[in-house]
Amino acid sequence: MSRPHILVVSKPPPLFLEPLKDAFIVHERLQETDPEAFAKVAPLIRGVAGGGESTVSAALMGQLPALEMVSIMGVGYDGVDVAMALKRGIMVTHTPNVLNDEVADLALGLMLSVARRIPQADQYVRTGRWGSEGAMPLARKMSGARLGIVGLGRIGQAIADRAVAFGMSIAYTARSAKADLPYSFYPDAKALAAAVDFLVVITPGGAGTFHMINADVLQALGPQGYLINVARGSVVDEAALVDALQKGVIAGAGLDVFEKEPYPLEALFKLDNVVLAPHMGSATAQTRQAMADLAVANLQAHFSGQPPISPVPECS
Repeated sequence: MSRPHILVVSKPPPLFLEPLKDAFIVHERLQETDPEAFAKVAPLIRGVAGGGESTVSAALMGQLPALEMVSIMGVGYDGVDVAMALKRGIMVTHTPNVLNDEVADLALGLMLSVARRIPQADQYVRTGRWGSEGAMPLARKMSGARLGIVGLGRIGQAIADRAVAFGMSIAYTARSAKADLPYSFYPDAKALAAAVDFLVVITPGGAGTFHMINADVLQALGPQGYLINVARGSVVDEAALVDALQKGVIAGAGLDVFEKEPYPLEALFKLDNVVLAPHMGSATAQTRQAMADLAVANLQAHFSGQPPISPVPECS
C-alpha cells in the first residue's frame, strides 16, 4: 500500500518533520514556494500538517480535493477553517494536554518576573548599576495576591494548581461556571479584572475572543494590577495595552504572545514595566517532542483506519 501524500504548511522542527517523512510522502510548503509543483501534487494530498500558527484556509482546502485530515502540532488551531473542514468531512486534530504543564509553568514564571522585576534585576547587576546606585527599588510581592484566570480550561486549571502553592486566592471567568471547582466565578473579564491583582489570559483565540482584553478591562485591572498573556495575541488589544502601560493605567505585563508575531509593537521594547517572551509557552525539548509525537500519531491513526487520538472539539 502506497504511503499517503502530506502537505506541510509551516516550517516544522526536525523532531516533527523527520517522523512525518518516515511515515508519509511529504511535500514541504509547495503552496508557497513552488505553485507549479503544488498544482501537480495537489490532487494527491490526503493530509495537511502544521503548527499552531499555521493557516489552513478554505481556499487551500479547495485546492486539495482528496484532503481527509489536518493535523496541528499545537493546542491552538485558530488558522484552520474548521467550519469548511466539517462541511467537507475533513478531520482536524491538535495536541492538547501534553503542553499543559509547560504553559502553566511559564505563566507563573512571567508573573514572578514582572512582579519581582527579575529581568530588570539581571541587567541591573550586569551593567554595574548595583555597585554605582545601590539597591534596586522595591518590587511587588506575588505570594498571597489575588489571581484571576481568563479561561479555566486544562491549562488554566494547571495555573490555578500552581498558584495555590503561592497562597493566592483564585477567581476566573469562562463561558460558564464550573460547579466542581472551589474558585470564585465572574461573568466577564472586566468584572474579574476589577477583583484581582494578576490577570492571566489563557482562553482560546479566534473571533469569539478577539480583543477581549481591551482598554475597559485594563482600566478595571488598575494601577496595581498586572496582565499576563499566555493565550493568543489576538485576545489582547495590543495598542490599548501599550497605552495602559505607558500611562500607568496598569502596573505591568508579562507577554508570551502578540498580535503580529514575531513583530510586537515596538513601543513595548521601550517600556520597563513589561516582560516579553517569544511565544515559548511549550518550548522545551521534552514537550515539543510529545507534541510532535501526538501530531504524527493522529495522522497514522487516521490513515490506518482508526479514530484519531485528539480531534479538536468540533470534530469530536
